Amino acid sequence: VAPTTPVCEVPSSTMTGTVVELSCKETEGSPPSEYQWYKNGVALLEKTGTGSARAANITYTMNKKSGTLLFNTVTKNDTGEYFCEASNGIGLSQKCSVKRMQV
Repeated sequence: VAPTTPVCEVPSSTMTGTVVELSCKETEGSPPSEYQWYKNGVALLEKTGTGSARAANITYTMNKKSGTLLFNTVTKNDTGEYFCEASNGIGLSQKCSVKRMQV
């Protein structure tokens, strides 16, 4: 079963230095969907266990299975427009509407 449009929860404003979690969920897809977050239209990288120079400035943890995007310490650089996409390999992937987070 193809995924339905996911529900995204993005706080509209948040304080610098706090923990912020964005969530994305859809329940119709079978097999269960995987989720990809985007910021300002660019796909966010999934942080892997190996520490590379490029991953050093990644301030979030993205879980493709649960659809969460977790910022341990949010900074002004994290301000932007976020949306997520659900896909399970069946039918078209579905995106939620873009929501702006102001830090």
